[in-house]
Amino acid sequence: MTAKTILLDGNSLTRDQLVAVARQGLRVELDEVQLKRVQRAADFLADKVSCGEPTYGVTTGFGSNADKLLGAHRLRDELPGGNPDKPEGTLLEELQHNLITTHAVCVGKPFAPEVVRAMLVIRINTLMRGHSGIRVETLKALTAMLNAGVVPVVPEKGSVGASGDLAPLSHLAIVLLGGGEAFYQGERLDGAEALKRAGLSPIRLSFKEGLALNNGTAQMLATAALALDELEHLLELADLAAAMTLDAFAGRSGALRPEVHALRPHPGQVDAAAHVRELLTGSTLVDIPYHLVPRFKQWSAEAWADPADQALTFDIGWDWVPANQRHGREAFYARFLPFKGGKKHQPQDAYCLRCMPQVHGAVRDAWAQACRVIDVELNSVTDNPLIFPDAEDAQFIEEQVISAGHFHGMPLALAMSYVKAAIPVLASISERRLNKLVDPATNDGLPAFLTGNEDGTDSGFMIVQYTAAALVNDLATRAHPASVYSVPTSANAEDHVSMGANEARHVLEMMEDLGYVLAMELYTAAQALDFRQAMLNAARRLASRGDWQALAGKVANAPREDNAHYAQFAEEVKQLTVALTNVGDFHAGSAVRKAHDALRQRIDFMSRDRAMDGDVRTICEMVRQRVFAK
Repeated sequence: MTAKTILLDGNSLTRDQLVAVARQGLRVELDEVQLKRVQRAADFLADKVSCGEPTYGVTTGFGSNADKLLGAHRLRDELPGGNPDKPEGTLLEELQHNLITTHAVCVGKPFAPEVVRAMLVIRINTLMRGHSGIRVETLKALTAMLNAGVVPVVPEKGSVGASGDLAPLSHLAIVLLGGGEAFYQGERLDGAEALKRAGLSPIRLSFKEGLALNNGTAQMLATAALALDELEHLLELADLAAAMTLDAFAGRSGALRPEVHALRPHPGQVDAAAHVRELLTGSTLVDIPYHLVPRFKQWSAEAWADPADQALTFDIGWDWVPANQRHGREAFYARFLPFKGGKKHQPQDAYCLRCMPQVHGAVRDAWAQACRVIDVELNSVTDNPLIFPDAEDAQFIEEQVISAGHFHGMPLALAMSYVKAAIPVLASISERRLNKLVDPATNDGLPAFLTGNEDGTDSGFMIVQYTAAALVNDLATRAHPASVYSVPTSANAEDHVSMGANEARHVLEMMEDLGYVLAMELYTAAQALDFRQAMLNAARRLASRGDWQALAGKVANAPREDNAHYAQFAEEVKQLTVALTNVGDFHAGSAVRKAHDALRQRIDFMSRDRAMDGDVRTICEMVRQRVFAK
């Protein structure tokens, strides 16, 4: 076995391995020891059939036809002239063949190849447990199809999630029989032709093999596992976007402190807070003193006297707080200089920043719960009936071939319902941060819509927020759980179904829009961060030139020299000059800087309005390609 091969034994398949086969094309091999157990169950079943034992799905019909025992031959064969159109093989083989061919009735666009490959891996792995009655040669044929790159065409819609994913798994299996359609080397072909080009041949099914191939949770499990893999990445990205936004706000870190979260230690919340703290390591923006942060003013020709500053697209300013307006706040002004710039004099940020660990953490916990369910399901037997060939003390076949309900997708469905409800929550708080960045009433001194707009012609990032808002609404309207609405099937023999296939498919589809929202926040936060750093560093440069009067010129309500307050004002401006001079370069946390640099390598700062569609495509593609991953 090579490093690019996954060994399947029915007991140890992981989500990472599944994703590697599905998305990276790794091959699979079958554990030889476990194959002996597979053959033991097949031999046991063949022996029971030869003894005439009635067995569900083997010598009886399926579902509501379970009360129909199969005869020795077809009834039509007794008619004069026989039945010239009768299928090849025995009646028991015809039962399995018909099960696959009549159940392959899904509709809609085909699943992406990665989903179908994941379905194949899951199906092979569960059959390796040796409780399904499939023959080793049939299981090897299924494995050869996966390894050869034959990808059955499986339309997306048609499973109710019990008895498992019957219709989509039939599309998966019908290609083994030489039917249906499949993709091979990028071309869509008839199933028989795809097998031929791959050097493979169709097979005939034996006892219970049709039921073993199409009775299980492989579609909902495949889509759920791939969705959770994507969500894991997007949870990390959401923390990064929040950290960049917090740096752009020059926000407060107290709400991230470990001793805070030790008092309410939900695992996801603790992890989210720790991750954002890590991302902000090295930041000189977070927890910056209020008085150092200027607010944006529109550029004018008189804004900057020094030629080095002429390229700036903004002006900056503060307000001074006179002594007669400091009553009751003496302790505050003993710590902070009496200047109001971009930062409000309050020790807490808005909920979208301060409560980020609680919200992101709750989504992390939903993801973790779903992962626990998926990890169990990956190595479970999910078909029916279950075969226990080693139960030697059994007196009746019903004790060794047991009809149960492992195909029912409700464990997966409810877990994915939880995730489904969490997705718009993560998108919504991201959009709220984005909106706060572009709104001059809430962005703590940044320009409206993050553009200078001195001529009144620029919209800046205004419509980026519109797009994010539309995506959040779309996600919210799709978050209704499918699992709460069962529609009975098979003439009410299957009177309660999970709809887990719809649930997991919805979640996988929603990952794309969640990624778009987070991309919009990153795109906007990078612009805001550039403005914040540029404004702070412009103030620092102005102060470092030693001309306190130049800095005083940036104070909107500076008293005149003949004013009684002027001497105090002058002294305090000098103190502000010293404070700005003594501080180092203003910059974001090291991880935020790395992400910002990666973004700026592909998307330039927008100093004036320009076509933004290319920027948006680029940032969305960067998220899709996981450029910002560790």
